[in-house]
Amino acid sequence: MKAFHFLLLLALAFSFASALDPSHLQDFCVAISDPRNAAFVNGKFCKNPNLAVAGDFSFSGLNIPGNTANRVGSNVTLVNVDVLPGLNTLGISLARLDYAPNGGLNPPHIHPRGTEILVVVEGTLHVGFVTSNPNRFISKVLYPGDVFVFPIGLIHFQFNIAKTKAVAFAGLSSQNAGVITIADAIFGPDLPINPDVLAKAFQLDKDVVEKLQKLLENA
Repeated sequence: MKAFHFLLLLALAFSFASALDPSHLQDFCVAISDPRNAAFVNGKFCKNPNLAVAGDFSFSGLNIPGNTANRVGSNVTLVNVDVLPGLNTLGISLARLDYAPNGGLNPPHIHPRGTEILVVVEGTLHVGFVTSNPNRFISKVLYPGDVFVFPIGLIHFQFNIAKTKAVAFAGLSSQNAGVITIADAIFGPDLPINPDVLAKAFQLDKDVVEKLQKLLENA
């Protein structure tokens, strides 16, 4: 009986342990691609902390406007672990978002691994997200100084409704939150989805689906 109680307690302990991320084992874990001068910590190769330098923790360029001369009229300058290795294991990243006048759009998309908090510093943005089923649309018009949160994994967008450019900055609760742009993912993947599937799902004519696929296949 004692053995049974011991095994039960052990099973509960493992269940609690597996439900939490492991704690950091050192102050930071600067990501490194070459493991020859690295330590293996928390499942990642990390630069030896004694070799870390200020450049591992800094990035320059968010003062530079992004090029919005594209089909959606927006640009995202992302600062994640790929460009700022000191973010590794810290669970945070940052982005600058630029929107062209008269309809610059950061199109509907999701971040599968992070919540986003957005602050507008210039211009006027109509923003919103859609909840999981049953779907509700939650939206607001934002002005400079306004903040809006997009919960992890939910479809959201930002749209410039003014005649002037807009600029915003966003924080993300992941070192690499990922992004899935809805239109591109559905109509423009490298291996096209059967048009019959999309025609039925979206209640569209098949020729409309094929036109959208053609439009987005090389976007």
